[in-house]
Amino acid sequence: MTQDTWRNWAGTETASPQHFATPRSVEELSALISGAARQGRHVKAVGAGHSFTGVAVTDGILVSLDALTGIDSVTPNESGGALVTVFAGTRLRDMNEQLWQHGLAAINLGDIDVQSFAGALSTGTHGTGAQFGGLATQVRALQIVLPDGSVADCSPTQNPELFEAGRLGLGAIGVITKVTIECVPKYMLHAVEAPESLDATLDRLDHDRSTIDHFEFYWFPHTRRVLTKRNTRLPGDTPASPIHPVRAFIDDELLSNVVFEGVNRIASLAPSTIPSINRLSSRALSAREFTDRSYRVFASERRVRFKEMEYAIPADALPETLAEIDRWVERSDFTVAFPVEVRFAAADDVWLSTANGRDTAYIAVHQYHRREHERYFSAVESIAREVDGRPHWGKMHGRTADDLRPTYSNFDEFVAVRDKYDPERMFDNAYLQQVFGR
Repeated sequence: MTQDTWRNWAGTETASPQHFATPRSVEELSALISGAARQGRHVKAVGAGHSFTGVAVTDGILVSLDALTGIDSVTPNESGGALVTVFAGTRLRDMNEQLWQHGLAAINLGDIDVQSFAGALSTGTHGTGAQFGGLATQVRALQIVLPDGSVADCSPTQNPELFEAGRLGLGAIGVITKVTIECVPKYMLHAVEAPESLDATLDRLDHDRSTIDHFEFYWFPHTRRVLTKRNTRLPGDTPASPIHPVRAFIDDELLSNVVFEGVNRIASLAPSTIPSINRLSSRALSAREFTDRSYRVFASERRVRFKEMEYAIPADALPETLAEIDRWVERSDFTVAFPVEVRFAAADDVWLSTANGRDTAYIAVHQYHRREHERYFSAVESIAREVDGRPHWGKMHGRTADDLRPTYSNFDEFVAVRDKYDPERMFDNAYLQQVFGR
């Protein structure tokens, strides 16, 4: 952030707002928004800037929620978990540490923990696990500042339509200030990571999805090799057996960040070397096994900058969809250095969830930020659309309201709530016009 220009983490979006604000209370935010309404100015909230789309871009007031952080309240329940109310600007990493001190943990998490909670929630962040949903499925209540500056509380029984639209709403309805989520007793994760063949992984996919709590894999294009990750939940008092610090530095810092950055710089200058690099990299991987706090296992450091697109497809369509992507890569002259990430989620009922109504597989494709991505992403998007794929709301895609509407049964209900609460489109921007219409 400079005085005049905001940029997201990936460098794919910039904004030059008229004003940048960091309110220190809900009341200050309310006054800011009511003032913007009188002046006819646009307002957008921004978290850590980890969305690849222009969801936070505005020509009006860009509101950071960095001063609205921390846990507001913890209400234990009979199961040993609790309902926890978190201020919207809280970074996931900080929230997870604080929850652990209360003997609690989030039900499921994604693999990046630097986002603000509201930002991750509003763009549909999810983790992996065929029996688990994304962040929005864990939400039990919201507090939202509406376009007139009023502060509304909502839940499944209080302002239910606002709740349904707000818990995954891309900031199109209002600015979230507090989120109440259901948490469970803290738990450890036993992680087993191993290089395997793509064919063997797909052959036992149904078994691994159904028996492993949190299963995912990374496929290296131009090869038939993958890295699998199998994470199993254990009681919170299970002794930790973390990765040795030296091994962690070599694997997670040196290889995954420093060396990977260097490899991608070389690949940018000589793309023809990428298939050989992928074959070498995939075979150089070694297995590792460890046990640690759940949130530490879920998250990984990502310092190599990239562009990303992710599609949610019916879980049963995964093998053929990967095969189609492989065929396109092999018959094109396009080379792909980043692994393709594959994760899973249970069907849910969140209006704009990419897993709404169906068990889901996620295919995430990446490209180094210095390389051209358009042909690759366009091809994967076309392949995913053939099986009614849905794009991640916070990652790059070319979809519009007209072709998104048929895949979401509650799309028009969401638009109606948006029309009701923000008819003047205070929270509008080009990206929201693209995906929801004007």
